[in-house]
Formats: sequence, C-alpha cells, structure tokens
Amino acid sequence: MKKLLYVFVSLSVLLAACGTAGTAAPATATEMATVPAPTITPVASASPPRAGTGTTPQTPTVTPSPQPSPTRLYPPEGYGPSNFPSNVNPLTGLQVADPTLLERRPMLIKVANLKRTVRPQAGLSLADIVFEYYTEQGTTRFAAIFYGNNADMVGPIRSGRFIDAHLVRGYKAVFAFGGAYVAEMDLFKKSGFWDRVAVEGPNSPLKRNPDLLPDHLYEETLFVNTADLSAYITARHVENGRQNLDGITFKLESPAGGQPGNQVIVYYSRSIYNRWDYDPTTGKYLRFSDTLDLTDDNQNEQYAQLTDRLTGQPIAFDNVVALYVTHEVYSSDSEGNKIYDIQLIGSGDGVAFRDGRAYQVKWQRNATDVVSLTNPDGIPFPFKPGTTWFEVVGVRSKVEQSAQGWRFTHLMP
Repeated sequence: MKKLLYVFVSLSVLLAACGTAGTAAPATATEMATVPAPTITPVASASPPRAGTGTTPQTPTVTPSPQPSPTRLYPPEGYGPSNFPSNVNPLTGLQVADPTLLERRPMLIKVANLKRTVRPQAGLSLADIVFEYYTEQGTTRFAAIFYGNNADMVGPIRSGRFIDAHLVRGYKAVFAFGGAYVAEMDLFKKSGFWDRVAVEGPNSPLKRNPDLLPDHLYEETLFVNTADLSAYITARHVENGRQNLDGITFKLESPAGGQPGNQVIVYYSRSIYNRWDYDPTTGKYLRFSDTLDLTDDNQNEQYAQLTDRLTGQPIAFDNVVALYVTHEVYSSDSEGNKIYDIQLIGSGDGVAFRDGRAYQVKWQRNATDVVSLTNPDGIPFPFKPGTTWFEVVGVRSKVEQSAQGWRFTHLMP
C-alpha cells in the first residue's frame, strides 16, 4: 500500500529556528469567531446493543482501590471558570500535592493506539486530559496533556496531526511528537509555538527504548519523561511559566437532570472501538479497548480493560465527553488514504458523562482557549473535579441510546 509522506525532524532543525540548546536542568517556574456545528439529537434504540456491548465486561474488571477523596472538603460553589487558587489545577479543579508543578506550561504528548501491541501505553493514568481522535485508515491517536502530575515515562510517542495545533495553542502547551505529514509539519513551523516543540534528536528528552517493546517497529519505541521534557524547554530559554488556562468550571455536586449514562461506547472503525463503564465505587469511568478487527459491522465486538504500563493502574477518568467536530478532507492519494483536518475551534454539540449521568452540552473554544462546556442555555456546565477524556467524533456521527447505555458511531465527511 502506498504510504503517506511523512517527515521526521531532527533537533538540528529546531535549533536553527530557536537557538542553541543548553544543558537540560529542572524547570524553575515563574512565571471567537464561532462556527456552529449542526445539532445532533440522540436517537433511542429499540433493540439492545449487540453482544459484546452490554454492561458486563468480557474480561475481568480491575477497579482502582478506593482512596481518600481529595474533594471531601470541596467548596460547594466549586472552582472556575477563572480565579483559580494558586494551588488548584485549572485543568482538573483539584488541589495539587506540589503547587510548583503549576508554575510551568502543560505538556501535550502524542501517544499511539495502534498496533494493539503498543498497549498498554505508558503514563496515561497520570494525564489531566486526553483527546482521542480519528487519524486515517481506521486508526485513532491520543493527545495526552500533563500538568498537575509528572510521569516518568509516556508513550509510545507517534506523529502529529492538524488538530494538535488547536490543542497546543489552546492549552499553551509544550508539544512532543514523533514526526508529521509534510503539510502538517509546515503548519506547526508557522504556528507560533515552534519553539515549544520537542522531537527526537541530539539532547532531546525523547528517547528510544527498544528493550521495552522488543518485538515492535522502531517507530513504536519512543518515550519521554515529563519532568525532563519541561526542563528541556526551560533550558532552551523558552518561556515556561504559569499560563492562563481559564475556561473550565468544576463542581463536586452532580448537575440536576441528565439521563442514565453508566456506559459509553465509541465506535470509530472496525479496527478501533472502545467502551467506558462507570464504576460507582470510585466514581470513575473505566476504559475498555478493542481486541479484534471486525469483518463486518454486525460481528460481536471484543474488549479488554486498558491499564497503564507505567503504573499498573486501570485507565479511569472522572469525565468522558463526546465532542461533535467538523472533519474535512485535506488531501487523499490514489489509493484512497486521506489526511483529515479536524477543526476544533468555534463551537459545537456534545454529550458529557459524569457520575453515571449523561448531559447534552455545547462545546466552545476561541483560537487560544481550552475546551469549555456549557448547557444548551449557555450556562457553564460543571465538570466533575478530576480528569477528563474527550472522544472527538464527526458532526454526522450517529448516536444511539438504550437501557444499556450510549453508543457513538463515528462518521466521516
């Protein structure tokens, strides 16, 4: 099959644009034009989900051990969307054990999701926010944002996509990735954040670890330590202080209304689909990932619970949000392989899941804003204090709602 053209930049290219790198040292901190998307209303499903999509996992469920809640004394009025206390992470609404971590930029790290042998990925359980989105040829990739925690190892790191430019600008982030299609790389170079890019090369914190995944392709062996990544940017004399990340509202109490939302299935393709099961013991959604390529859309889906290679913990998030976002075809080759431009800017519809409930929401962001949510009446929607996983699907995507839960089927333009 004809391969799409990708380019892999070396540190020498970055140095030419940004100056000579110094020796890495620990980071010392100081530091709308609106395009509405079509409204999508859930359609009730009269028939139960196919086998493999019900509430009973097909593999043993690993539940995180209950921990003393950091939100036990959470203020009833919550936090956000602005004026966060200096020790409260504006991406999670939680106090951090080490407030000095907030005196730096967030870090956006691209993480592979296929081949399945890259699973379990490393570090995802320590991310504040993860965006999952379609790339091409039935694949998804993760953009994991780290801020309130460090992770000794994150990866495997893979290549960037157009949507990453929106995320890097919005979260004012350091950007670690493993290369890009030539048009996407050109966009990154002209983006205004090129000095905050980290790729493989001399003195780079991105390191190969072929011993970790000995049977994998070389391109699947790239990892990074987040503390090293932040220090690397500081050592290159790039401003790395606290950023304005206002925009998200957090409240411990669940919003009124909503609908049952104990299970969420997101079907991207016959090769990539996932399920989130709400665990009332921890108040989190547990991630289950595909284990089988389907031969047709009526074949039983097969899942296994996803854990973290680094921590051994289940991938469990406090909020899961499906975002309907415009996908446009940027280019395609003679074999039908397409590059997509996912336009995560302006506003659109979505469904937010927290505390086992589902809520119709609107998402919005300006060019330099984080993703925020409102109720349909425009009042800010409160995220549950904690971590958030965004599932990005096309505006034409199909959503079915049944007694078992919600099912989103991603549809392209």
